[in-house]
Amino acid sequence: MKLTILITTIALVSGLTHANEIPAIDAASNTMNLTALHKLSQQTQGYDQAYANYRLAITANILGQRDTAVNALTSAQSTLENLSQTDADNLALLASVYGMQIGLDSMLGASLGPKLGQALAQAQELEPYNPRVVLVEAISAFNTPVMFGGSMKKALDLSTKAIELYSNPCDDICWGHAEAYTWRGLAKQNMGDAQGAIADWLAAIEIQPDYGWASFLLQQNVAMTN
Repeated sequence: MKLTILITTIALVSGLTHANEIPAIDAASNTMNLTALHKLSQQTQGYDQAYANYRLAITANILGQRDTAVNALTSAQSTLENLSQTDADNLALLASVYGMQIGLDSMLGASLGPKLGQALAQAQELEPYNPRVVLVEAISAFNTPVMFGGSMKKALDLSTKAIELYSNPCDDICWGHAEAYTWRGLAKQNMGDAQGAIADWLAAIEIQPDYGWASFLLQQNVAMTN
């Protein structure tokens, strides 16, 4: 009886940790706050730590701090590879980390490409209707050359599917809703649908008003049309 209560308590605390830390990580990422992301990557553990390092890498890369991005991705990879490989969220984030590492250094494609494919395939098998799994599929399709199976149409369709899945209730690991709109907007932009892209980026900001990436894309689009 005591053991059952202890296990239940641990599970509840774990869920609360995700629910508390992931919004803080997203808030720091949305405002491109490197200092806060550094602190969060040091103060958290497990999945949350890997996610903080992932967001730190993205922000550092946008700000031109490549070494910081590489180091953060290496830390995220190490953490995720030591977590459960039967958890779809762990695998989806790991696949996205592999993808970003390849994006920063194409020479890693030969070694990390198969790992990315395997992690994403496992995540799809475990939870095909997990919105973050589908979002990572969309990102992979966007960044993969057509000759290797990627396409803008596939990225658009998958991000649309992810957006639909994000309408389901979520109380633990819930990141990515605004991001799905942003990637769909990028796919639309690449397919020549400028107005559709703007509409998606505006939708992303409606979900997360402080979302820096979507705001940047909108400002960039306005600058290009003036």
